[in-house]
Amino acid sequence: MASIGTPQPTLPVSNGIAPAKSAASGAGTPATASHRSAAAASRPTVAVVAKFATYATALTGIYLSVGFLFYYAAHEKLFVNNGTMPAALQKLFAGSFFASVPGDNTAWLLLGLLEAAVVVLLAVSLIRGEFLPSRRKPILLAGLGVSLLAFGVMGLANDMVGNDATVIELFTYFGLTIVVMFFVRQMSPYRPLSWLGGGADE
Repeated sequence: MASIGTPQPTLPVSNGIAPAKSAASGAGTPATASHRSAAAASRPTVAVVAKFATYATALTGIYLSVGFLFYYAAHEKLFVNNGTMPAALQKLFAGSFFASVPGDNTAWLLLGLLEAAVVVLLAVSLIRGEFLPSRRKPILLAGLGVSLLAFGVMGLANDMVGNDATVIELFTYFGLTIVVMFFVRQMSPYRPLSWLGGGADE
C-alpha cells in the first residue's frame, strides 16, 4: 500500500487517435518522383511520333512515285516494244534529228536504258539503307538527277517536232523533280527531323 504523499507513476493515456504518418513516406519521395519522370520521358510524345511518321510517309511517296513512273516507262520501251519505237511515234519524229542521229529505234532504246538507270539507282539507294533518318542520300539524289536528264532529253525531242503540249508536261515533271530533290535535302540527316513534326529545329 503506497504511502500518502508519495507521487504515483502516471500511465500514458491514449486519446484514440493513431499517430499521423510522415509526410515524407509513400508517394512524393524523391525516388518515386524520379521513377515517374523517367517513365514519362520514355513514352513517345505526339511530336516524336508525328515527325517519324511524316518522314517515313514522305520518303516512301518519293520512292514509289518516281520509281514506278520510270519502271513502267522503261519496261514498255525495253520489254514490251523490245527497243523498237512504235509506228505512231516514228511517224511523229520523221525527219527530225533523232530520226537520223541516232535513229528512231536506237533513241527509243537509249531512252529506255536511261529510265531503267533511274530505277536501278533508287533500288540501290534502298539496299544501302538511305531511307533511314541517320543515312545520307547521295544515290537517291543521283537517281533524281538522272531523271532530270531523261525529262530533258524527251523535252528536246518533242521540241524538235513542235509537240508543245508534251514539252510543257515534261517541263512540269522536270520542275517538280527539282522540288523533290530540294525536299530530300531538307530531310534527315541534312536537317533535324523536328520540323517535319511541326516543331522548331533541334
